[in-house]
Amino acid sequence: MSKLWGGRFTKKTDQLVEEYTASIMFDKELAEEDIQGSLAHVTMLGKCGILPQEDVEKIKDGLLKVQGTIRRGEMEFSVSDEDIHMNIEKALIEEVGPVGGKLHTGRSRNDQVATDMHLYLRKRVVEFVGLLNKLQEALIEQAKNNLDTIIPGYTHLQRAQPILFAHHLMAYVSMFQRDIERLQDSYKRINVLPLGAGALAGTTFPIDRHFVAQQLGFDGVYENSLDAVSDRDFIIEFLSNASMIMMHLSRLSEEFILWSSTEFHFIELDDAFCTGSSIMPQKKNPDVPELVRGKTGRVYGNLFGLLTVLKSLPLAYNKDMQEDKEGMLDTVRTLQGALQLYAPMVSTMKVNKDRMRQAVNQDFSNATDIADYLVNKGLPFRQAHEVIGKTVLYCIQNEKFLLDMKLEEFHQFSTLFEQDIYNVLQPEQVVNARNVYGGTASNQVSQAIARAEVVFNSTNEWFEQFSNKSQ
Repeated sequence: MSKLWGGRFTKKTDQLVEEYTASIMFDKELAEEDIQGSLAHVTMLGKCGILPQEDVEKIKDGLLKVQGTIRRGEMEFSVSDEDIHMNIEKALIEEVGPVGGKLHTGRSRNDQVATDMHLYLRKRVVEFVGLLNKLQEALIEQAKNNLDTIIPGYTHLQRAQPILFAHHLMAYVSMFQRDIERLQDSYKRINVLPLGAGALAGTTFPIDRHFVAQQLGFDGVYENSLDAVSDRDFIIEFLSNASMIMMHLSRLSEEFILWSSTEFHFIELDDAFCTGSSIMPQKKNPDVPELVRGKTGRVYGNLFGLLTVLKSLPLAYNKDMQEDKEGMLDTVRTLQGALQLYAPMVSTMKVNKDRMRQAVNQDFSNATDIADYLVNKGLPFRQAHEVIGKTVLYCIQNEKFLLDMKLEEFHQFSTLFEQDIYNVLQPEQVVNARNVYGGTASNQVSQAIARAEVVFNSTNEWFEQFSNKSQ
């Protein structure tokens, strides 16, 4: 069969041109969405009297048969048919005859492909909200199990102040909550229907765009036909949101990689999420977090790639915009893989509480509390800071820690020190002294967990509601 658009042409397309311009190698992933949109479109054509109902039923029956062929893996996609739309339309015509050619009445591939991507990303955004929620659940459970576990808190990768391990984990719950909220907010811009915009100017047929939107579960339609076919903001927004999710995952990955090293030994990742060495039998490598950390770069690249494609691109559709799909599809797969692995990896992670406590006892992360102690005794903070700096230097020179010092040693630096300094220096006291909203004190962290669980349940309700809507 000749090209479905071949009437204007007198020569066959060069084979190299066919291969270079075809997108079927990757946009076949949009097959389900393409058929979903076509079923709604042809139903509307019948409702509006543009096609007789007999033709509508034949086309719908044929589309469902083509869908079955694709789902069974029996569809042979052809580069000569360029893209998923033409491959499906050709298969439809072979199934039901020339009447299948009526399906394209009142639409263009330009508004058709935009619709496919809106449908596709709508599902993915809901899916990622659900996966992030599961990751939050795993982090919250680990936090609840570690409300008495103290870990060194770091700045500049230097020990700063002791904090609850639960507090550290809850920081990531907050990060992922912002990611969830960004995805939820983006949903309203994804859930707008471009179909009916035609190639760029609309159509002469008396179609009902709002009916199609209702059929497909969209909240509205694009107001401007030029914008409808040329808008890729919703994909850029998704790629941006995905980049931030991967950035947060890469930060957590880096901490897992460090914490699972022999030097730290704060955690141990389950064997199911690690690999070994081909030459060193003792090795247990944290490959999952390392790959997540590494794959973050490709997601960033996909974002910048599409931004560059769209830079200075005139309205409306241009073939350049075919480059919108590969990066989007790659980002979806990359993010799916990372999030599907991360929740069970966090859930099965073992926490070495004793090692964490040992680390806290063998540093100077309680130094700030001594300064605060002296301030409460009436010494200006800047003077207290200098006193403690000299005290720490003394400890370093004498190979001891603050809790090892005798009271008379403290008196070398200030006579304000009293016996109660040893209570102030205890890690539990240091942690629980930060009893402010958002602080690391155990009761504050417990309250933070309780608040997070309320938000978690609300997100889960959103996920259930929109999962049904986006099917």
